[in-house]
Amino acid sequence: MEITPVKLTDLPQIMAIEKAGFSSAEAGTEAAYRERIAKLGETFLVARDRAVVLGFIVGPATGARYIADEMFTTTPTNLERGGHQLVFTLAVSPLARHQRVGSQLLAALEADARAKGRLSMSLTCLERLVPFYERNGFVNQGVAESQHAGETWYNLEKVWDQ
Repeated sequence: MEITPVKLTDLPQIMAIEKAGFSSAEAGTEAAYRERIAKLGETFLVARDRAVVLGFIVGPATGARYIADEMFTTTPTNLERGGHQLVFTLAVSPLARHQRVGSQLLAALEADARAKGRLSMSLTCLERLVPFYERNGFVNQGVAESQHAGETWYNLEKVWDQ
């Protein structure tokens, strides 16, 4: 497995993984993913086995500490340095789950964020996923303000020493 920046040719496999991992209300649209590929190329990583996409992670580096729902509608542009690394989506193909693909994607994005002077990495997730993120060093900061898909989301954050 290798982790590389996203390519537009990855889009069909990304959409298949997105649809397999999220409800139709939660999932990003193809248009949203096209915008994310265009705007977030540096912070959109894909785990692959040759031409097969095993999983992906994407999110902007912004001045905001946590994700706001409007960011799902209009993708923010990455800061060059500093700020906070947000994670919109971490998704793994059903065929590659329980093989540490998600943890490796988190680690790769964190390494990039640290190298660019980011202060932290944060995301929102459903309650059932909180233990996974805690095992990866994130701290549950409680219920998020998000109303996305009518679900209850939790803010998870990982802060590191500069």
